[in-house]
Amino acid sequence: MSQQPGEDAPEVIAPAPAKLDVRKSVILGVIGLALIVLIFWRVIPQIGSYNEAIESLQSMTWIALAVIAAAVLLYLAVYGLIYKAAEKSLTYWQSQQAKQAAFTISNGVPAGGAVGLAVQFGMLTSYRLSATSATAAITAVSVWATFTSLGFPILGVIALTITGTGDSVAWLGPLGLAILVTVIVLFALVMRSESLAERLGNAANTLLRPVTRRVARFKDLDVAGPIIRFRADMSDLVRRRWKLLTVVQIGIALTQFLILYAALRGVEGWGTAGTDILSAFGAFAVSQIMLMVPITPGGLGTMDALMIQLLVSGGTEKGAATAADLVWRATSYFPQIVVGLIALVTWYRRAGQAIATRSVGDQPSEGTG
Repeated sequence: MSQQPGEDAPEVIAPAPAKLDVRKSVILGVIGLALIVLIFWRVIPQIGSYNEAIESLQSMTWIALAVIAAAVLLYLAVYGLIYKAAEKSLTYWQSQQAKQAAFTISNGVPAGGAVGLAVQFGMLTSYRLSATSATAAITAVSVWATFTSLGFPILGVIALTITGTGDSVAWLGPLGLAILVTVIVLFALVMRSESLAERLGNAANTLLRPVTRRVARFKDLDVAGPIIRFRADMSDLVRRRWKLLTVVQIGIALTQFLILYAALRGVEGWGTAGTDILSAFGAFAVSQIMLMVPITPGGLGTMDALMIQLLVSGGTEKGAATAADLVWRATSYFPQIVVGLIALVTWYRRAGQAIATRSVGDQPSEGTG
């Protein structure tokens, strides 16, 4: 929602802080951290090699590091486009702020997903978006990320099948395709008309009735209402912006793969035969399925273990596969945390200044008598 000429600019007000269940967050954080430590300490050494990885990293040239740095910068640039794709009235920096801040909170705070959503909503509404538009943008970005996480493993299985190394994950192709088609069909039906959305919601209520009758906590559960509201918020945005959302979301995934491939060829040596791009893409794309398993933030550890395993199965040396994954994880994770912190600081400072300005303006002026 853009500001019309002649209108006063809406005030920028920081949102109320999201409520966080401290006990639940600590428990989930400890469990997640324990799993990450277990995977990197016990699982990855079984399929990769840290010692060989260190040797591979030490052999990297400055040119290889420069290529990786360029890939990281391209990834960060594309990553910040997603909210701009969902809402054209946003500037590029506003889109970057909202997305990178959410990444930092979701990946840096135990069980921080809910807080990340609240901060995104606060940011978007401070950028003169209505609550409905902000909700629609957040939902659209989340839905398209899910589509990518389901679709890329299918492409990965195809790539590994072509290279002849996809037997161990071949079952993921049909399963992922079935899930993706089901999700897209349901999404399309909900978007098509309000009556269809209502019928789907009522059908879901009917299916859930045996559970809601027996579990007191869910006795008032109604699926139809949220589905109808979801459609009302999303229908116009999806109709206008689905192509841009698709292009940008695919671009995010491909530029992240570019970091991995640059790291892999960097540790192997650009002058050597090394791992072919199709095998590397297959390993990366299939491992995206771990993003759908919310055990650790961003698939940290789980995605890495699967990616290394698939790379090694495709003929990559253990040390090179491990080193490439560690470089990919570090360069696609820590720079975003830094950018996200900068985004949060600059936004909170701007929001605080707006509140201070409003408070001063509200002070009664002294009369002259």
